[in-house]
Amino acid sequence: MKINGNEIKPGNVLLHNGDLYIAVKVGHVKPGKGGAFAQVEMKGIVNGTKLNERFRSSETVEKVRLEQKDFQFLYQQGDMLVFMDNETYEQIELPEEFVGERTAFLQDGMMVTVETYEEKPLGISLPDYVTLEITEADAVVKGQTASSSYKPALLENGLKVMVPPFIGTGEKIIVDTNEVTYVRRASEGYY
Repeated sequence: MKINGNEIKPGNVLLHNGDLYIAVKVGHVKPGKGGAFAQVEMKGIVNGTKLNERFRSSETVEKVRLEQKDFQFLYQQGDMLVFMDNETYEQIELPEEFVGERTAFLQDGMMVTVETYEEKPLGISLPDYVTLEITEADAVVKGQTASSSYKPALLENGLKVMVPPFIGTGEKIIVDTNEVTYVRRASEGYY
């Protein structure tokens, strides 16, 4: 879909010079002389390169809509992750580095959202929160104040998070998958 340069908004995905970019910042400039333009800071979706471009309001740019589809995580095979489309039962394999360090949060049967453009996967979204069990937590040191006494705990997926002193081994906690931080005990209600 073609849009004018002055219609670009942050979050828009644009096809520019043959590459896909996401608009990060957009500033509209009306100089004393000449026509108005949009100053757009963009980030490459595939390679992550940053680019600053000016688009005159009379110029058109190709706005791209990414397809979003839900997939279920099945299993890991070597360095490949296998997902299944619940509607067609078609399976796709994505390299582990596609998900990055958040691969540790993938659990059997977990639903994820894969963003694609022309059938090519570009990004993946995991649930914001997961429930994990603590396999190892340090003992509380007497004399520490409650406000600053978060202690390291090892989760069942091998990651470490800082937890309050009252959390012990064997307890299930809710973890934020974006920040990799403790949210609360799993028994304290759900999102």
